[in-house]
Amino acid sequence: MPRARNVSATRKRRKKVLKKAKGYFGNKSRLYRYAKDAVDRGEVYAYAHRRKRKTEFRQLWIVRINAACRAEGIRYGEFIHGLAKANIELNRKVMSELAIHEPESFKELVAKAKTALAA
Repeated sequence: MPRARNVSATRKRRKKVLKKAKGYFGNKSRLYRYAKDAVDRGEVYAYAHRRKRKTEFRQLWIVRINAACRAEGIRYGEFIHGLAKANIELNRKVMSELAIHEPESFKELVAKAKTALAA
């Protein structure tokens, strides 16, 4: 009895890996042996950085809010503490957008935070 080899599945698997490796430099885009390692490594980084992206965006929002707060004469930490005391629950993304696109609304938020801190 001849040996059964699932050639079509093997070819399909290899084509899938080489398709993912398109654009890689040198043998990593042409030879399955090297493409497999490069794709595996790339997928590990992609998985980790999908999570890291969320951290980086939060950091960006905090930097923007802090800059807008400093222009109003209050530090970021004091501003957040004042909002918590005033029971104003806005996430940092929304506050960042307010600081950029609606500075008047952001100034009102800062004023409310300052009054809550003073009380």
